[in-house]
Amino acid sequence: MQITWICIFEYIILGLEMASAILIVATILIAGIKAALNFKKIKDKNQIYISTRTMVGRGILLGLEILIAADIIRSVCVEFNFQNIAVLGLIIIVRVILGFTLEVEISGKWPWQQKK
Repeated sequence: MQITWICIFEYIILGLEMASAILIVATILIAGIKAALNFKKIKDKNQIYISTRTMVGRGILLGLEILIAADIIRSVCVEFNFQNIAVLGLIIIVRVILGFTLEVEISGKWPWQQKK
């Protein structure tokens, strides 16, 4: 059985996609457990909500970045044609917009606003 470079890259892509999914799910579970443990300790429940939401948002952002990397590798190394490159461009645009809006939600301000 001969293993080609394309086959190796397909396994790398699958690994990246699985790592992304595991990261997102693990972040949600850890944030939920952390929130449950802090529920009786912290009186300000809004603080628990904000920290949990921030942690989940950061996990999703990191997961999206890994998925973008997997899509780039797939488009360049495995399925290189102009239709796939166009689809990759659209996927990246959607994910960048989603990442931007998640970052605004997490930080509570626009990127060009000064830090307080």
